[in-house]
This record gives sequence, C-alpha cells and structure tokens, in this order.
Amino acid sequence: MSQSQLSTKHLLGIKYITKEDIELIFKTAIEFKDVINRPIKKVPSLRDVTVANVFFENSTRTRISFELAERRLSADVVNFAASSSSVSKGETLLDTVNNILAMKVDMVVMRHPAPGAHHFLSKHIDANIINAGDGTHEHPTQALLDAFSIQEKIGSLVGKNIVIVGDILHSRVALSNIFCLKKLGANVMVCGPATLIPKHIKSLGVEVEHNIKKALEWCDVANVLRIQLERQDIKYIPSLREYAIYFGINKQLLESINKDIVIMHPGPINRGVELTSDVADSHQSIILDQVENGVAIRMAVLYLLAGRRN
Repeated sequence: MSQSQLSTKHLLGIKYITKEDIELIFKTAIEFKDVINRPIKKVPSLRDVTVANVFFENSTRTRISFELAERRLSADVVNFAASSSSVSKGETLLDTVNNILAMKVDMVVMRHPAPGAHHFLSKHIDANIINAGDGTHEHPTQALLDAFSIQEKIGSLVGKNIVIVGDILHSRVALSNIFCLKKLGANVMVCGPATLIPKHIKSLGVEVEHNIKKALEWCDVANVLRIQLERQDIKYIPSLREYAIYFGINKQLLESINKDIVIMHPGPINRGVELTSDVADSHQSIILDQVENGVAIRMAVLYLLAGRRN
C-alpha cells in the first residue's frame, strides 16, 4: 500500500526519512510539476499557512526556489535574512525563532552554519522545520531534487552508478545525496583530490576514486560539485587551475569515454573549473532541469509537511 503522508513532521535531513517518504515526495512533485507548467501556476494548498524563510547564511538560489514554491502554494511568506539582522548583534538562534513564532508562523525554512541547528530548533518550537542547509552536514531538498532529476532522465535508480565529483569534504549536498541515492538503491562513488575526501566516507557504503576518467567510465551519472573556497580555512588544493586540469570535466574528456553519461551540478557553477561551458550547456547536462525540479520538490515537501501540522 502506498504511503499517504510523511513519517515525520520535519525535514531535518535525508538520514531521518524513509525510502517511502522519498517516493511520496517524488510522486507529489510530479503533480506539482504539472501545476507550474500551467498558465495559472498557483494552487490554494497552503492558503492561511505562514512560512518563514530564516537564512543565517546567504543563498540566493535556494531561498528564491523555496520562496517561489511557497508562493505557488499560496502561503504567506516572511523572509528573514539573519546575516544582516540583529543576530549579528548577538541574538541567539532561539531568540530569533521565538520572535518569528510570536508572529504566528506555521513553518520555518532555515539555513544555518551550525550542523544540528535544525534538530535543536525542532525540540523547542512547534512549527514544522525544513532544513535548507546546515553547515557541511545536510541539504535534503537539494538531494531530493537531484535524485528526482536523475530518475526523470534515466528511470529507476536501482543498480545505477552515480559518481559525486569535487569538494566532498565541505559539501552538505554530497552527504544528503549519498543518503538519498543509497536509499533508492543506487551505487555511489565519490571522486576528487584526497585532501577533499572525508577520511571515513567508505563507512557510508560508497567507493572512492581519485582518477576522474576512471570514475566517468564507471558511472551513468556524474553529479559535479562546486569547489567551496569560502569554506576552506586552509589550502586543500594548490590552485583552481590545477584542480581544473586533474578533476575538471571538459568535452574532450567526455568524448574519450565510450558512452553518454548524464551531467549534473547543484550550482552555482565555476565555469572552466569543475565544468567547461561546452559540457555545462551540452545535451548531456540536466542542470536546468534540476533548477525547475527544485521548485516542484520544495512545493511537495511544504505541502506534505503542512499535512502533518498538529
């Protein structure tokens, strides 16, 4: 029997939801994808629900995607950019959120630099919490939209080979992707310089490869991550130029392997570093599909969690 509601009232991370939850989110996202491709793109599903987007770190893309999803569902939206607010004057996470809840908010979409901030919050407030990224820990809606985009392109993920390339150490996308892809039956490999691969990553059931060509020959899909220089307090790679030489994906490299693989990137792309433009803009790339699917997936998550409000 298919599941009709999520097993949890929050989306704190992929680690804490089930395979059935993921499948329900995907099924709901397909319905919402039809909605956002109609001339009238709004549905009244979240009318009278107030959602606060609380971002303690900047993220234009994720915030806009969530805000669009919320407005498509007719929710009332409050945007709170904590980096430019009284938080910088020493206000605590709990103070901030209590102030927002005093405004009678039903759901909180939060990005925070501290891993576990969302867990802390979920124990102290009544609203549904959606993790829009916590430090280098998880970014669940990105993983959901990535897996959904792969499934849309190549069908069931069972037995498919997916490689995640790049800065695995500083990426919350990588961890959420690994949890999500494994739950859906895919084989997962990570590829990058040894300095950017976490030491105990194999304990998550993934393979490690340091040769980009071998990784691409193995995979059906390559999910290419951005080098996050802003998170690197020491130099993990000699230079971006050197990274591009050894791990960047260009047309020549793709043509040297005997199959068409799917190329993805959560954005924003450092063009000429992780991917050259002729790869990012090629027929093998589903990067723009990921952006479109991001709104549908976030609509599905908001809608399903609103059904768990009690």
